[in-house]
Amino acid sequence: MVNNERIVPIQKIDFLSMVGTVLTLNSTSFTVLKAGSVTGEFQVAAAGTYLANQPVKTLNFGAAATSGTIYFIAAFDYAGFKLNGTATETAGADVNPDGITLYKAVLADGTVTISAVTPVISD
Repeated sequence: MVNNERIVPIQKIDFLSMVGTVLTLNSTSFTVLKAGSVTGEFQVAAAGTYLANQPVKTLNFGAAATSGTIYFIAAFDYAGFKLNGTATETAGADVNPDGITLYKAVLADGTVTISAVTPVISD
């Protein structure tokens, strides 16, 4: 429904699905990554570009995932990334687990580099 300011609010789609729509419109090919049996815990088994289907608590890049890009929202209990089951330090932006900021994590040369996709107002 359009409001008095002629703004059309997002009402019939969740935020992560909207992000997927924008990626598709931008011709970014990706696979939806589903959490495992534990909420917010993800496994990446192969190289590729992924969109996590729920906020990420932990994400493990398996041995066969030597590179990859993950678009994700950090869960309130965000604990970080793993490489082949071992916790790893990340480079780049600090992750604020606010449950709404979109991040992009890129695995290359054994390093996970994180950048914020959601614009942040600088001081």
